[in-house]
Amino acid sequence: MVDEEKLPWELVDEILSRVPPTSLFSFRTVCKRWNVLFYDKTFINNHKMTFRFILATESKIYSVSIDPKIEVCELTLDFPGLEYQEPQYLVDCDKFLLYGLDKGAVVWNPWLRQSRWIDSSEIKQTPMPFSGIGYVDRNYKILASCSPTGLPNKSWCKIYDFASDAWKDYGSGDGIEERSSFVTFGDSVSLNGTLYWVAIEKTHKSFHLACFDFSRGKFIKGRNLPCEKTNPLKDALVLGVFKGDRLSLLKQCHETKKIEIWVTKYKVNTNLAREDVEWINFMEVSSPNLPSLVYYSQPSYFIEDKRLVVCSWDKIGRALIYVFGENKLISKIHIDSVVDPWPFHCTFIPSLVPVPRGQREELAELQV
Repeated sequence: MVDEEKLPWELVDEILSRVPPTSLFSFRTVCKRWNVLFYDKTFINNHKMTFRFILATESKIYSVSIDPKIEVCELTLDFPGLEYQEPQYLVDCDKFLLYGLDKGAVVWNPWLRQSRWIDSSEIKQTPMPFSGIGYVDRNYKILASCSPTGLPNKSWCKIYDFASDAWKDYGSGDGIEERSSFVTFGDSVSLNGTLYWVAIEKTHKSFHLACFDFSRGKFIKGRNLPCEKTNPLKDALVLGVFKGDRLSLLKQCHETKKIEIWVTKYKVNTNLAREDVEWINFMEVSSPNLPSLVYYSQPSYFIEDKRLVVCSWDKIGRALIYVFGENKLISKIHIDSVVDPWPFHCTFIPSLVPVPRGQREELAELQV
């Protein structure tokens, strides 16, 4: 066997980039340098099995790789009975996916092929969909919420704790006054354990940043977003994660088709009420004949090296990948292998973080 220390590090990097992710997870303990490498975002992005979008239809789930070319692979979820439930939503939750169905949701790391079913039967108040996954001191939690309007004596927010397998109710006195002043728009974005949304002020109809801080168990309203004169029914307005520690905002005007990308100048923390979140214009695309990115649903996107990559639908529900850069549309590709129209879609950055287990699973293993 060749001594790893005698191999050039670039060659070791190249070899490991071809190893299946499930094996990489086991190799973390080989040496400290390998463990550090496996959490390096450049290594993850360059891995030969990396993908950047997930699409879900009524019958199938797909991963979509972007570089060096578009590749689509079918994924499997091994849960009995899932085939009889209809998909409801698909949310990227920073290392995990939240795949919502009729009777609950799957917390899933498709790169490691790990998943966990979270039953919604204990949530008797409906509708209360799962909003996203966050954490406090690496203790993962799920937020389920609905509008508190008209619910003065009922729970309007529940938090599921992975470690204890238990739900906790939140309602009057837990930030309901703050939450009742705005409506969240679109899917949540998970960043460093906190959930963020685009929110619309009910009184002034202005757009601002809002978050749910799991450490305090409350919603927090932040400052206005750089999106004046936005039509939420027709314009694209999507929050995202930028460089792993900042937020981004994609805006497209439905009339001019101009695309703007804004990013936060500094790292974002949860103290939105007392802190200015400064946004800077990172990128614009305003060339003629740009496509509309909104057909019944907001697009998914990521930004990489001054390149904007977007997943959306066309007028008849076919999935599309757009690549923008240098103030122009570089490519437009139909994902023909996704046969069913109008698939749910979201971004996904692969990770080697395992899906957290709960007390019931650990007890079951001990009893085997």
